[in-house]
Amino acid sequence: MANIKSKIKRIGTNRKAEERNKAVRTEVKSAVRAAREAANSGDKKAAEAALQNATRKLDKAVSKGVSTRTRQLTARAQSPRR
Repeated sequence: MANIKSKIKRIGTNRKAEERNKAVRTEVKSAVRAAREAANSGDKKAAEAALQNATRKLDKAVSKGVSTRTRQLTARAQSPRR
């Protein structure tokens, strides 16, 4: 454990960010999974809505620095199209 006050604070800050990032990554994965399942079900409206939601969550994760742009582009390329 660190002895310097600023390092102790930094460890706490890093833990909070790690938990927040993990939650965002989980949301993104769930949204992508939901979009794939909706596309496979055959319901076009539900698939479009799920795909839009997944795209929005991917974009937000990249803008917040949780995910990389490459991962975003890969997920979009693998996402089901109309």
